[in-house]
Amino acid sequence: MIKISKIAYYLPQSVLTNEDLEKEFPEWSSNRIKEKVGITQRHVSAENETVLDLAIRSSEKLFEGYDKNKIDFILFCTQSPDYFLPTTACILQDKLGLRKNIGAMDFNLGCSGFVYGLAFAKGLIAAGIAQSILLVTSETYTKHLNPKDKGNRSIFGDASASVIVEKADNKRDYKFCLGTDGSGAENLIVKKGAFRTDFQLNSDHEFNADDLYMNGPEIFNFTIENIPGLVKETLETNELTMENIDHFVFHQANSFMLNYLRKKIKIPAEKFYIDMEKTGNTVSATIPIALKNMIDKGMLKEGDKVLLAGFGVGYSWGATILEI
Repeated sequence: MIKISKIAYYLPQSVLTNEDLEKEFPEWSSNRIKEKVGITQRHVSAENETVLDLAIRSSEKLFEGYDKNKIDFILFCTQSPDYFLPTTACILQDKLGLRKNIGAMDFNLGCSGFVYGLAFAKGLIAAGIAQSILLVTSETYTKHLNPKDKGNRSIFGDASASVIVEKADNKRDYKFCLGTDGSGAENLIVKKGAFRTDFQLNSDHEFNADDLYMNGPEIFNFTIENIPGLVKETLETNELTMENIDHFVFHQANSFMLNYLRKKIKIPAEKFYIDMEKTGNTVSATIPIALKNMIDKGMLKEGDKVLLAGFGVGYSWGATILEI
């Protein structure tokens, strides 16, 4: 029912390498970082560079060879917006010179955001509200990080991915499986910045409340407990088996977590795509970046079935089948 017609992404120019981190934290080895999380570098937005700036760049690349006047809705996923209000998607419409008789909205989700965005796009298309949707996942998590937080600084990078989602009458209507568990909210949170300033963490917050706090072990436990079941549910809901899937593309959290999941779910290594070495964890942008890289490498052919799974902050998770 829906298809991804085109993908483009943009990475900020500034690069933070493992060697750079090793200079700041001599007790850390650049090779050890690579072995642990599968990342050698990550891109970091400049001080005056925002998710809107990144989204403009990725969307301009997207519209090379595509008529932007076809776009009739913008879905913009971010957890580091330019403003509380107005909506970043509205400003993006103007900056890109898109038609004014289109819809535009932001939604606040992290690592599950791309899958949720596809679900929203499917609903808009099914309802006849839109036919060609610009789905943007743009994030600058590094702005949330404390400079002394070597753990999170080794993982997260900034990026924007822009995707065109369109109606596809010749594609099977694959169903989505979505999940939420707000009891895990405190395990990945920026405590201050909005209006609830009295949110109490159950554990000590290492840095000040303006910084991103992540309880790594609890996030890992949440993932291992929920994602194998998500994959099983998605296959069963769509009346498919593991053998029917050509590729599995999960949120690119870190290589240790992904390899653990792959082995637990018993996914063949040749079907499981991992690609974050040069970008790091770019939150909601990881899956579209991975898909674009797979396309550029000639790994995807028409008719391939790809199981997409996003999971993280919220807690929030979602999965579906994408047919190329």
